Amino acid sequence: MSCPALSSIPRSAQRSLAPKCRSYPRFRHRVLHRFYSSRVNGIAVLFQALEPPIINGVQKPKKPGGYRDSGADIAYVLKHKCNINVVTPTTSPNPASDGDWCFPDHEEGIVAAAEKGTTHLWANTILFAAHPLETSKALDAYEDSIYVVGQPPKLVEAYDDKALVYNIMKSHGNLTLPKSLTVEPSDDVYAVLQKEALQYPLIAKPVRGRGSHGVKLCSNEGELQEHVQSLFTESPKIIVEEYLSGEEATVTVMPPSTSRPQYWAMPVATRFNHIAGIAPYNGVVAVTTNSRVIGESEAARDPAYKQVADECELVARLLDVKAPIRIDVRRFSNDSPFALFDNMTGPGRPGREDQASLTAIAAKALGWDYGKLLKEILASASSLRALRNAGLPTRGVR
Repeated sequence: MSCPALSSIPRSAQRSLAPKCRSYPRFRHRVLHRFYSSRVNGIAVLFQALEPPIINGVQKPKKPGGYRDSGADIAYVLKHKCNINVVTPTTSPNPASDGDWCFPDHEEGIVAAAEKGTTHLWANTILFAAHPLETSKALDAYEDSIYVVGQPPKLVEAYDDKALVYNIMKSHGNLTLPKSLTVEPSDDVYAVLQKEALQYPLIAKPVRGRGSHGVKLCSNEGELQEHVQSLFTESPKIIVEEYLSGEEATVTVMPPSTSRPQYWAMPVATRFNHIAGIAPYNGVVAVTTNSRVIGESEAARDPAYKQVADECELVARLLDVKAPIRIDVRRFSNDSPFALFDNMTGPGRPGREDQASLTAIAAKALGWDYGKLLKEILASASSLRALRNAGLPTRGVR
């Protein structure tokens, strides 16, 4: 009988571990700890200090503040509400000062955190293939002693390309997706639209971006032409896809951990009060004002909620993610199924109670406060070595 948790171990290790796992049940527990977490003796939170690189002519916009505010929230809650030892740049961090709680994500900052005895790093930042977590030789000595809450940097860079992710999902064949196409400046956009039978209104967006940056609903050819030309000034490729006019929602999928060795979806969070057909960026409108969780009885009456949750779990397995992911979904129209189309923030420090993320809202429906959510995520931390060894999917997942 094979080990129940074997599917949650990176494929590169499965072949060598499978025989041992079958022969020695206790080995399963040690394997999970090796890949997913270890005793937390000290955790340091990283914020975005590095400018994102230019990738294929596109530079992902840097968030003002570099997620330092949400990083401080995470560190504060772990320290004061979860009684976890948090490693900070200063000995007596001030709750009102973001910079007192987080380390910059450049090599010097990460090494400084490691040298203070950190066993876990929370990568509350933008990751990419050349990020020090992936490339720093100074961190080689910590590959098996430091665990990371975050995605593999080189996969983040790859998956930031929305067209690539769409093609991966489309190749699987069992996922509900909107019609979509990728265009370049040399393409005759309107001829392609006719060929693919895409009808207005349409959504146009950059292949790489942050949140709702550059995403616009275009009702006619004139609006599309103007927005397409604007996007091409910052992106060599853009995505045009059919507009999904029905209910929008977000599904958070949690990664495997020592206590729960499979991917699993949290309750669906529905969104409302859109602006020009697009959910507003949460830096402008707090998600607590335009989102709510779908309750169990409501979900039971509509099988579309379970279907989309199952599909999102499948996507997480397909992409082999190592940390929670949020997937935006939307119905084609009222009462239709959902289609899949496309940093964690939460309340903690005084005065920031409205900054709950969609993930935190879903967690609340499970009876979790923000501290419980952070502890659950922390339990899924992967070793630095496992993150560095992660690779793109080579085949579909069933």
